[in-house]
Amino acid sequence: MCADCQRLHELYTRQRGQLGLLQFLDVCIETGLPREKIEAFMNADPYGSGSVKDQITADMSTELLGAMGIRVQQTAQDVKRLRQQGTWQGMDEKPEE
Repeated sequence: MCADCQRLHELYTRQRGQLGLLQFLDVCIETGLPREKIEAFMNADPYGSGSVKDQITADMSTELLGAMGIRVQQTAQDVKRLRQQGTWQGMDEKPEE
């Protein structure tokens, strides 16, 4: 892992479960790192268990389901599988206006 990605990973580790996807992106942008580097980090899946983006989405889903009284643990692997199946085709795209 390069120094920039290590820095982003440390931020992610400290912030995990505390911020949603957009808030975490804002934290990454505040580092001053190039957008391409941040996007590469967010999409990286070095361990095959789901990207950082998938992990954040899984955490958010688990929290939302818990708030509705549904006790289930979503994993990054679950999100990755749904994304690959096309179920969430546009999850990483800006909504059309």
